Amino acid sequence: MKLPYNPKDKKSVIDYAKLLKGKTLREICDPLILEHSYTGKGNFGQILEKFYFGYDPNSKSEADFFEIGMELKTSPLKRLKNNEYRSKERLVLNIINYLEVVNQQFEDSDFWKKNANILLIFYLHQAGYDVLDYLIKLVDEWNFPNTDLEIIKKDWELIQQKIADGKAHELSEGDTFYLGACTKGANSNSTRKQPFNDIPAKQRAYSLKQGYVNHIIASIANEATGVYGKLIPSVAVAKKQTIEDIVVSKFKPYYGKTVDQIIAITGVELNTTAKSFYSNLTKAILGIELDKEIEEFEKAEIIVKTVRLKENNLPKEDISFPNFKYEEIVNEEWDDSNFKDILEHKFLFVFFQFENEQLVLRKVKFWNMPYADILEAEKVWAKTKEIVSKGKIVKEVIGTTRYTNFPNKSFNSVSHVRPHATNAADTYPLPTKDKLTKAKEYTKHCFWLNNTYVRDEIYLK
Repeated sequence: MKLPYNPKDKKSVIDYAKLLKGKTLREICDPLILEHSYTGKGNFGQILEKFYFGYDPNSKSEADFFEIGMELKTSPLKRLKNNEYRSKERLVLNIINYLEVVNQQFEDSDFWKKNANILLIFYLHQAGYDVLDYLIKLVDEWNFPNTDLEIIKKDWELIQQKIADGKAHELSEGDTFYLGACTKGANSNSTRKQPFNDIPAKQRAYSLKQGYVNHIIASIANEATGVYGKLIPSVAVAKKQTIEDIVVSKFKPYYGKTVDQIIAITGVELNTTAKSFYSNLTKAILGIELDKEIEEFEKAEIIVKTVRLKENNLPKEDISFPNFKYEEIVNEEWDDSNFKDILEHKFLFVFFQFENEQLVLRKVKFWNMPYADILEAEKVWAKTKEIVSKGKIVKEVIGTTRYTNFPNKSFNSVSHVRPHATNAADTYPLPTKDKLTKAKEYTKHCFWLNNTYVRDEIYLK
């Protein structure tokens, strides 16, 4: 069949793709589309490939438009309350072949051959809509900026090294900054052989983190100017130093100094009582204007946690995460759970310590949770899901106090569950009525990192 574009001419491909903008698949594709049999998560992209671009969906190692070296990728958007668009999820690229990647260089890798030049099509995902009726909002090509490419290359090399070390089964998205290794398969039993270990490793694909995809969206839509402050000023710096190197080097001169001394040295006016104080203090130390976001942190989805240590090195508080919804956790699987997703992020811990009633900066540390500890955290999640599913939250009521069956600190060395609400009346609905109290809703709870774990496994290591 004669194609309505020239697959050997990049301009022709892009011009044809841009005709999609503002349209739905139903409006623009062949009437045969109504008989499509594509199902599952990637069916929007498969339908587009087959019925608009006229080639059969495939999993070849070469780019989709191989004659011009361009890969086609589709990705869903969500609309925020302020009507801005954001990525609904990470952008999944090609499957990682554990057996082959260890013998490749970045420049000749499967990843680079396939993804050096990407044709991106973003569509608005709307609940309840048929896939054929999603509106296509943005269409453009994407080439990685040179500075980003240096970071992505280091990420790729780290993933490669972990596989070469026989640790493909321990890969985590928190290992890297922009380029992740996300799980990819029909279920948690989708595994592959790895070269230097007999343990089967979960099938994973290269992916661009959701924060990085948001940056792409803003760039394509021309909304990225003036919002960010950069840590890495040039490609030359990116070649020599990692994000981690740069951040630690900027914090080190302030080690041992009090908060007041740091404020005085940076010369930035800060409201010490504001909720954003520690966030702004971090920006001041890093030389980022307070009204800007840190570009590299946003792209890498780095979670910054400020920890105040007592004089015995124990954090003053446990570390909280966002509340979970009871009705959601019972329908989650671990691999797709919100808790695992958070734990597979990269964190920046900023440690202050009380000294003569003054807070002194001790150190900063980039960290992501080791594989063995993620398995421990899974036990806490699984127990919590079981308790909510069975309606056995409340163990006993003494006076007006309700005691729960949720896993506490003695249950697990890594994590525990306890309330995270403004008061007892701050609740979420329950999927199953509580057997003891007959309650249909319960005070909001969240997962916490134990302060002893933070001390022993993060601060002192």
